[in-house]
Amino acid sequence: MLECQRHLFDVPREIAYFNCAAFSPYLLSVAEAGQTAVARRVHAWNIDAAELADGADQARALFGRLINADRDAIAVTPATSYGIAVAAANLDLAAGQNVVVLQDQFPSNYYVWVEKAAQAGAAVRVVPRPGNGEWTPGVLDAIGSETAIAALPGCHWMDGSLLDLETVGARCREVDAAFVIDATQSVGAQRLDVEKIQPDFLACSAYKWLLSPYSLAFLYAAPHRRGGRPLELHNGNHDPGRQQGTYSAALRQNAARYDMGERTNLTLLPMACAAMEQLLAWGIGEIEDSLGVLTDKIADEAARRGYAHPPGAHRARHFIGVTPPGGVPAGLVALLAADNVYVAPRGPSIRISPHLHNDAADIERLFAALDRHLPL
Repeated sequence: MLECQRHLFDVPREIAYFNCAAFSPYLLSVAEAGQTAVARRVHAWNIDAAELADGADQARALFGRLINADRDAIAVTPATSYGIAVAAANLDLAAGQNVVVLQDQFPSNYYVWVEKAAQAGAAVRVVPRPGNGEWTPGVLDAIGSETAIAALPGCHWMDGSLLDLETVGARCREVDAAFVIDATQSVGAQRLDVEKIQPDFLACSAYKWLLSPYSLAFLYAAPHRRGGRPLELHNGNHDPGRQQGTYSAALRQNAARYDMGERTNLTLLPMACAAMEQLLAWGIGEIEDSLGVLTDKIADEAARRGYAHPPGAHRARHFIGVTPPGGVPAGLVALLAADNVYVAPRGPSIRISPHLHNDAADIERLFAALDRHLPL
C-alpha cells in the first residue's frame, strides 16, 4: 500500500481533485521534464538529430513494461482513435458478420466500427448495460460464430464497471474473432497483462492514468499483427536498414511501422517517460490497491446516502460512478467546483476518479459538498 503522494504533485490542500479519468494533474517531475524539454528546443542548434528516435524507443519500452510487452510491440500515436483506426484498417469484416461493443462505449472505440460495418454490410452488436454492473456475461453471449471483431474497453468510462479481459480474450480465440481494446481508462492504474489477455491490438491515450501529456498515445500490436498497413507513410516507419538510394525499401518489421508522423516529439516524450518511470517505481499493483482503498471508502459513503454504484466485485479499483436517488441535477458539478471539489458528470452518474494525491480528507470534503447541494 502506498501512502498519499500529494508532495509529488502541485495540488493545494484546499483542492479536492477527483477527475483523473478526464485529465490527471502532472507530477512535478513531469512538469520539470517538460520545462527542460522546452528550454532545449529554444536552442535548436543543440539538438542532435541522431538521438531523436531515442525518446520514442524509451517511451515504447516503458509503456511495454506497464502491460508486459516488449518494445517492438509498441507504436507511438497521437490518440486512442488513431490506434483504433490502425486496428480497423488491418482487420477483416465481411457482410453478415458483426463487431461487438458496449452500450455507451467511448466514441474513440465506436465510430470507426460503425463506419467499417456500414461499408462491409456487417452489423454492430451492442451489449446492453447490465443492471448489476457485470458486463462480462453479456459480452460472452454476444460474441459468437458471426463475430469478426470484439472492440471493448477494460472498464466502462462512465462508472468503472469492469470487464474480465482474459475471459473475453479466450472467447474471442474460440470463435476466431479479433480482439481490440481501448485501455485508456486502465493502463497505469490497473493490472493488465497482454500475454494473458492476448488482444490483437490495444490502444491507450497518455493524458489520463499515465499522468502524461495530451496528444500522445500508444498502440500495442500482437506478434501476428505487426506486418500490417499503417495509416501514414513517412521516413520514421520505414526500415533504415533497407535503403535504396535516399529511400528505404520496406516498412519496419515491428509495431513501429504504425507510428504517427513526427513521433519523435521533443517535448511530449520526455514528459511521458518521466511519468511512466514514476508509475513503475510505485508499481501498478500498488497503485491499483491504494486507489482501491479510496474508492471503497467513496462507495461506503455513497451507500450510506442511498447512492447507487457498481458493486465492488464488478468495478475497477481506481474510479467509480455513483448515482444519487434523484439522478445528477443540472449544475451540480459546477456547484461542487465552486467549493473546490472536482468530479465529472457521466451518463446518469457522478464519476469520481482519485489518484495518489488524494486522501481521506479529500473524501470528507467531497461528501460534505455533496451533502450541501444534495441534502438527504
